[in-house]
Amino acid sequence: MGFSTDSRARFNLAQVSVLLLEETSLGMSILVQILNGFGARKIYRCDTVEKAEKVVQETDLDLLIIDAMGRSGAGYDFVRWLRRSGLRPNCYVPVILTAAHTPASAIARARDCGAHILMAKPLTPRAMLDRIVWVARAGRRFVECDSYAGPDRRFKVSDLPAGVAVGRRRQDGVSVPG
Repeated sequence: MGFSTDSRARFNLAQVSVLLLEETSLGMSILVQILNGFGARKIYRCDTVEKAEKVVQETDLDLLIIDAMGRSGAGYDFVRWLRRSGLRPNCYVPVILTAAHTPASAIARARDCGAHILMAKPLTPRAMLDRIVWVARAGRRFVECDSYAGPDRRFKVSDLPAGVAVGRRRQDGVSVPG
């Protein structure tokens, strides 16, 4: 779907309520700057899962951007909790997960916890906008069963936003020369 750099389309998220869960101040600053650039003004900044849970319980949201939170995986657990919480309408809100490391196991974990998509860091405004628009337009059904709650995990690869890697990935645990 990617946007042309020559496009004159304007995107304004001024009326959108966004929750950010990011434990690092640098990561939070980058996300806030990106969203401010799209006009977002209702931004709830959380650096812990506990703060994010409180916001979810008290505020109607339109979008969540959640960091996977490294080795602890607390971001994945938060999304799973949200989907099972029954806190309507927030349990159905689109979730974009972000992570610095995205092996196939992280992608599967993001899919299985109920996230709409997993974005690899570093984030760029253009990539973030592509994902936000894709999530908004995709219209994936919401599925609830004994083992899963979240957007339908079955969708066409051709519907993915530009820049999303498709195909084989390096196996987990393979060391990369540094």
